[in-house]
Amino acid sequence: MRNPFAQPDRHDSQLALDRRRFLAATGSLAAAAVWSSRAWGVTRRHLALADNPFQIGVASGDPSPTGFVLWTRLAPKPLEGGGMPAEDVEVDWQVAEDEQFSKVVRKGTTVAKPDWAHTVHVEVDGLEPDRWYWYQFRAAGETSPKARSRTTPPLESTPERLRFAFASCQHWESGLYTAYEHMLKDDVDLVFHLGDYIYEGAGSTVAKLRKHVGPKLFELVDYRNRHAQYKTDPALQAMHAAAPWIVAWDDHEFENNCAGLNPEHPERTTPEKYKAQRANSYQAYYEHMPLRIASLPQGHEMLLYRRIPYGQLAEFNVLDTRQYRTDQPNGDGLKFPGDAVLDPQGTILGEAQRNWLFEGLGKSQSKWNVLAQQVMMARVDFKPGDEIGHSMDQWPGYEQDRRRVLKYLYDRKIHNPVVLTGDIHSNWANELIADFDDLGSQSVATEFVGTSISSGGDGMKESPRAATALAENPFVKFANSERGYVRCNVSPKEWKSDYQVVEYVTRPGAPAITRAAFVVEDGKPVLNKV
Repeated sequence: MRNPFAQPDRHDSQLALDRRRFLAATGSLAAAAVWSSRAWGVTRRHLALADNPFQIGVASGDPSPTGFVLWTRLAPKPLEGGGMPAEDVEVDWQVAEDEQFSKVVRKGTTVAKPDWAHTVHVEVDGLEPDRWYWYQFRAAGETSPKARSRTTPPLESTPERLRFAFASCQHWESGLYTAYEHMLKDDVDLVFHLGDYIYEGAGSTVAKLRKHVGPKLFELVDYRNRHAQYKTDPALQAMHAAAPWIVAWDDHEFENNCAGLNPEHPERTTPEKYKAQRANSYQAYYEHMPLRIASLPQGHEMLLYRRIPYGQLAEFNVLDTRQYRTDQPNGDGLKFPGDAVLDPQGTILGEAQRNWLFEGLGKSQSKWNVLAQQVMMARVDFKPGDEIGHSMDQWPGYEQDRRRVLKYLYDRKIHNPVVLTGDIHSNWANELIADFDDLGSQSVATEFVGTSISSGGDGMKESPRAATALAENPFVKFANSERGYVRCNVSPKEWKSDYQVVEYVTRPGAPAITRAAFVVEDGKPVLNKV
């Protein structure tokens, strides 16, 4: 059987090279703790700190049938650069079968290094598939909160169910993370975060609810402080501690509407400065996410697209639609498409990622084949009447790539393709039809677009934009601008998506409401509202 965890261009020799680069970059063999439970070199075990170092919580991610990644950062002063001494610190970790840790099944010691913001990424292996585990860290005489993670089912099995949620866009100043409080009650197996985990703008002078720390992000320390600030949120911490996360970035983790190495405002930077800024943002992102060493950044480049199977029930292709794209055509924004969107050199995926995607889809034996990605794929006309307006930042701005993907799904008869999307601060349920110039053409796949956690502030149940989209685009079955997330229940026979919304985020206590729900039946890529 093929190895579905194989990363693009990351064979054993490449991983070994990554490891050597990492050791060289951090200046000590102690960095080998990322790979094993053994610490090497001179480290501090007995260290007195001014405050608890686990203030921004713990997390796990990228699960497999035999393990997952454990993450934490030592940061007694999280908004002031972390507050740690400039030296290596030993961190103990343990994994148990029960919350009381009466049956510890894995444990070890790793090293938190100052060059990597005293974060640790422990790749735990050798666990039983398809079950929950508990984990905990200890450092400097302090113990982290307990948290849980779970392994995925065996590769050859077809589980009867998978329950997961996906979210995106959690602007700190715009609102509270009430949606995560409700997601916590859903008892999901996985969480997907599809981008805009942080926002890069300077602290607002008029924000009333809560304010960003620091200036407009450019330096590494400022990106670190912003990530740390977001992770001080209790609801976000609790959700990270409840289930493994699978993360991908969009634009605001680096810079608004970034397109490869093309800045939104080229007059405000230089190519050298832009690369340096991206390197800082990528390092801080890796430092603060439960990612494997396969995603270790190399300067201003970082491999984030990857494939995560859930037995043979579902295979998740996590895409990166920012790093490899060409510049947005027509000057970005909402525009009449014109010939620019048909440029055969225009791409949102890049050739290497697109080939990797097609190769994986072509070999997949999964019931459901999922693209977890950032921007809307459906070619939505946002203008009323005869006027046409497509978003140049979304897949319609890269029409040739969009057509290539849908054609591949159609020609190769890929089983049950489902696209999961974030970015747009609104909910959408779309049928991805074979030819958007023929609105009566058959549906090839379905797309579920989730709204923001907080970005945009209090949303609207009904909006003129949503009404226009529904009227102009018959393949759009639902549009809504409230805040929230999408909860998905998957079985071999059907996929059900519940659009969970909260009516306000500018004050606490909003209840959760299932605003709409859709079912996709096995073998029938159409949306059935329930």
